Order: sequence, then C-alpha cells, then structure tokens
Amino acid sequence: MATTADFKNGLCMMYNGDLYTIVQFQHVKPGKGGAFVRTKLKNIKTGKVIDNTFNAGVKIDTVRIERRPYQFLYKDDLGYHFMHMETFEQTSLSPDLIENQDMMKEGQSVEMMVHAETETPLSCELPPFIVLEVTYTEPGIRGDTSSSTALKPATLETGAIIMVPLFVNQGDKIKVDTRDRSYSERVK
Repeated sequence: MATTADFKNGLCMMYNGDLYTIVQFQHVKPGKGGAFVRTKLKNIKTGKVIDNTFNAGVKIDTVRIERRPYQFLYKDDLGYHFMHMETFEQTSLSPDLIENQDMMKEGQSVEMMVHAETETPLSCELPPFIVLEVTYTEPGIRGDTSSSTALKPATLETGAIIMVPLFVNQGDKIKVDTRDRSYSERVK
C-alpha cells in the first residue's frame, strides 16, 4: 500500500480493477479546502489515458511490473513465440499484446512488461529504432514534389508499409522509429 505522497511518474497501480501507470501528476494545495493530486493515468492493457483526481493521503494498491529482455523466435497459429534472453524460457503471446507486430523479424530483441506477482505478460515493445530492408517501393521521379517533404509508400522485409522520402530505393536499409512508424534515416 502507498499513499498519494509516494506518486512518481511510471508508478504502476491497481485502479478500478485495471492496471494503470502514472504518466503525469501534480500536487495541488488550494487556498481553501483540502489538498489533492491531479493525475494522468495510462491503462497498461488498452493504452488509453484518463485524467483522475485523488484526495491527498488516499491509499492506493501499487503493483510491481518488471521489464524483461526477450527475443522474438517465430509466429505460428498459436501466436508469437519469444525466448527470455537470460533464462532461455519460451513463452507465446497473442497479437493484441504486441505493439507493431508487423515490424518484428525473427531474432529481434524486445522488452516485455510482466506482472511480477502473477508472472503474466502485459505487453511487448520493440526497441525505439530498428533497421529493416526495403523490399519494394516505386522509384522516385525527380521533380515529382509539391513540397520539400515528398513521401512514397515502401514495403519492408517484415511486410510492414511505411512512408519514406523519394530518394529511398528498393534494397536500401533504413532506420525506422517504432513509436510512430516513421522513417528516420538510411543505414549503410
């Protein structure tokens, strides 16, 4: 058990029967009335962010969440299969727990958030940047721009489709930002 005095960004708690993490909080002491804490809470399973206000001193149930390194092995009818990098234990996840699953290739390292008491996986995240090869894109035509940031669709080696600049060609390796699925730079 913790109180509102223990709030910090990233703290995980049980609230209304779901797991939430604190994205932002602010202690407020108005001139009249009792103090309170204004928070933004992110649902770990759905990713939805809600605003909530707690009275000062309210007790909350904290939950221990661990980030563990895993490696993506393969995908089949049962789901996505991963191996823990230190214990070599294997686990499988359903696609709804994995962010950007269409950008994962075999051997890719990922971070899995696991509920420490029940050992249940909550979500799986790719690293912020990954390097992938462009398997198909239309050739860019010089003078085909109406602005300085002209983009075209490109299919990556995993089957994901993202928008890239006109100078990127088939066979190029590019760095992709997995947080917003955007092109970052070409890799030699």
